[in-house]
Amino acid sequence: MRVGSFLFCLLFGVGLAISSQAADKPNLLILYADDLGWGETGCQGGKDIPTPHIDSIAKNGLRFTQGYVAATYCSPSRAGLMTGRYPTRFGHEFNSVANKVGLAAKETTLADRLRAQGYATAIVGKWHLGNQPENLPTKRGFDEYFGTLGNTPYFHPTNFVDTRVSNQASTVQDEKFYTTEAYAERALDWLEKNKTKPWFLYLPFNAQHAPLQAPQKYLDRFPNITDEKRKHFAAAMSAMDDAIGRVLEKVRELKQEENTMIYFIGDNGGPTQGTTSNNGPLRGFKMTTFEGGPRVPFIAQWKGKLPAGQTYDFPVLNLDVLPTALAACGAPVDSSAKLDGLNLMPYLTGENKARPHETLYWRFGEQWAVRHGDYKLVVSKGGSGKPELYNLAADIGESKDLAKDQPEKVKELQSLYDAWNKEQAEPSAPDAPAAKKQENKKKKKNMN
Repeated sequence: MRVGSFLFCLLFGVGLAISSQAADKPNLLILYADDLGWGETGCQGGKDIPTPHIDSIAKNGLRFTQGYVAATYCSPSRAGLMTGRYPTRFGHEFNSVANKVGLAAKETTLADRLRAQGYATAIVGKWHLGNQPENLPTKRGFDEYFGTLGNTPYFHPTNFVDTRVSNQASTVQDEKFYTTEAYAERALDWLEKNKTKPWFLYLPFNAQHAPLQAPQKYLDRFPNITDEKRKHFAAAMSAMDDAIGRVLEKVRELKQEENTMIYFIGDNGGPTQGTTSNNGPLRGFKMTTFEGGPRVPFIAQWKGKLPAGQTYDFPVLNLDVLPTALAACGAPVDSSAKLDGLNLMPYLTGENKARPHETLYWRFGEQWAVRHGDYKLVVSKGGSGKPELYNLAADIGESKDLAKDQPEKVKELQSLYDAWNKEQAEPSAPDAPAAKKQENKKKKKNMN
């Protein structure tokens, strides 16, 4: 055999081996929307803002009618997603934790775990898990980072990092830079560069968080919306849907759709008064423990592995993403990890017909909730201040408090919550808005 032929065969064989290795492990794409609202997308019943690309994920996969996140707002929600554990277990209860100390060093992220399995990893978008040097995404399992460390304007984003250039955060000066479009561009580029490896792309948009901003071409799509705030919400959401469509098309172009697990999830309920976000029939909003706080749009697609065009009606949690992904790629998880999420695949394929979670919990300062079966006991802002009991199967809007009629059920759920609450850590940093309110109260009292 000639040397040239030998080298060709050798390189061809190596290429096949790499290709086979990549095909053995599914890719993972997580699309995380910010402050979206439960009822906004077309597949969730939204009427005034077309979302064909988000809806296509539901058409090709499963829409979870009872999808939850483990926290009611930004940073703790992300902490849960990245660790597969209730964020209150490690003190990540408030946004202030991200600002003060960041994601606890002892926690292992999804990116850490997948990179250990040979995955290329990247985050493109909003991090919000700490701006300290030790908490930058590239220190927490990601090979590459392009996005903002926290909340930001869409134009001239602040605290912006592109690790291809520098680890230092700065403000983007480019007049044409719009976060949503820029995130799509970087995502496409990164997918092309890493197409021969198994990959994990985490794409957490800052859309639909305030301040709502969008280029004129997106505003022009909604001439019939006269309320300016709603028009900007619609424009920003339409831009996000376009960006998602471009990423999905790139995955198809690379012929990797059948080998890619895709999630679209909202980070928490919508802050309706602040942004016009629609939570549908749900009571409450972002930063409350009524359903409008932790219940979110939640969709999963994995062609050939998950049913298509169907709904899944048992409760699931964003904490389930990590163990489901690890099981799919054959990565073992030691019991010492103490994950609260679980592998959803046996449930979603019908192999296991039970509920994935019999009981779910939330704690946000003085607000809290426990859901056991279809019953939910909740103390929330906007409520009575006492534990209220609802049967969510009959009353999704939490309108009829059953606490007086079913004291034994209240006692049962209170006991479940109390036992779980004892396992949770103290917040690593106090809630900044609550602390400021308390300080103002003291000042007023002293003045009087």
